[in-house]
Amino acid sequence: MDHFHYADGVLHAEDIALPALAEAVGTPLYVYSRATLTRHARVFRDALKVLPRVSLAFAVKSNPNLAVLKVLAAEGYGADVVSGGEMERALAAGMPAATIVFSGVGKTAAELARALEAGIGQFNLESEEEGLELAEIASAMGKVATCALRVNPDVDAGTHGKISTGKAENKFGVPYDRAAAIYARLAGAPGLAMRGLTLHIGSQLSKLDPLEAAFEKIGALMRTIRAAGHAVTHIDFGGGVGVPYKAGEVFPSPEDYAAMVARVTQGWDVTAMFEPGRVITGNTGLLLTRVIRVKEGVGAPWVVVDAAMNDLARPALYDAWHDFVAVTPEGETMDANIVGPICESSDTFAMNRTIDRVKRGDLAVFRTAGAYGATMANTYNSRPLVPEVMVDGGRWAVVADRIEPATILSAERVPDWLA
Repeated sequence: MDHFHYADGVLHAEDIALPALAEAVGTPLYVYSRATLTRHARVFRDALKVLPRVSLAFAVKSNPNLAVLKVLAAEGYGADVVSGGEMERALAAGMPAATIVFSGVGKTAAELARALEAGIGQFNLESEEEGLELAEIASAMGKVATCALRVNPDVDAGTHGKISTGKAENKFGVPYDRAAAIYARLAGAPGLAMRGLTLHIGSQLSKLDPLEAAFEKIGALMRTIRAAGHAVTHIDFGGGVGVPYKAGEVFPSPEDYAAMVARVTQGWDVTAMFEPGRVITGNTGLLLTRVIRVKEGVGAPWVVVDAAMNDLARPALYDAWHDFVAVTPEGETMDANIVGPICESSDTFAMNRTIDRVKRGDLAVFRTAGAYGATMANTYNSRPLVPEVMVDGGRWAVVADRIEPATILSAERVPDWLA
C-alpha cells in the first residue's frame, strides 16, 4: 500500500497534486510520501515482534536522503552503512552511533578509524584480513571494536545476478567452511569483541526458501562456534526481501518473513538484527517526468521523456521494470518504447509496453522508485543532478536540490599550463 492516488483524474502524492510539484520544482523529480515511508517502517517493525530481541538498521544505500533517514530514526531504526559517507549521513540524521552497523567489503583504514571514533555499534567484518587490520587500529586508539563475521553461505538467492551476494563466487563474506576457524582466531585478537555472525545473500528476493536455507546454515555454524567456547549473542540476517514493481506481483509479506525467522531461530537465544532497505523505501517514492515528444518509430513509437538513465539507472543496469503511468490519464492506451534523452541506446526504460496514451508536454511517473533511484543518480551527459521532494499530507518540501551543470562545472579546474 502507498499514498499515491488519483483524485479528480489527477495523480496525487498524499494531498498534493503532482502537476503542482512539476510547476514549482520542475522535472525530472523524485517525490517521496512520508505517510508511506512511516507505514512501511512500522509494518516491518511490528511484524518482527514475534521475535524476543530485535535490532533494526535501515540499509542506507537504498535511499540516503537525510529527510528519509530522519523519519526512520524517529521510528526506531538505526543504520546499516557501507561507506564512511553513509555513516556521516546517519549521524547527521540523528541516528545514535550505537545503532549503526558498518558493512561492506572495502572499508578503508581511515573509515575504520572514524567509525571507532564515532562509537558505532557493530562492524560487519568481510574477511579475516579486515578483522586483523581493525584490531590493530582499535588497539592503537585504545578502543575495542564490537564485531560480527560475515559468512558467505553459498546459497543462490534466485535474484538478478548483479544483486546476488551469497554464492561462493561472490566477493562478500568468508567461505562457510572456513568461518568457524576464522571466528576463533578473531575472537582472540586484542582490540576486537566478536559477538556474532552476519549474512546477506542478495536483494529483491521473491521467495523465502533461499533465505531459510541460508539461515539454517548460519544456525548450524553458530552451534559449532559456541561448542568451541566462543560467544555468539547476535545474528545479523541482512535484508533482501523484495517488493512488487509490476502491478499484480506478489511477494512475501513482512509477517511471512518474520514467521519464517521465528521458526528457524527458535531456541537460538540471540538478538536478531535486520537490515531492511528496499522493502521500506521502494514504494515510498516515484520519479516524476515530462514527455519531451513522441517520435515515430519503425514499429512502436518512441516516447522520449526528460528523465534519463542518469536519473534512474535500474532499467539500464538490471533491465528492471518500473510501472509507467500518466499523471492525468484520459482512458486510452498505446504501445510504445519509453526512452530518455541520453546519447546511449541503454537509456531505455521500456520497449513495446502498453501504457497510458501520452503526448508532448504530458506528465508521467515511474512508480516504485524510492529505493536505488536518486541514490544512484549521476550527471552523465552533463545533466543536472535530479532533485528530491518529500510530501507530508498537504505540505511538501524540497529535500535535495537540483544541482545544475554550472555548479558542477565550478568544481573543475583548468591548470595554468592549459590556460
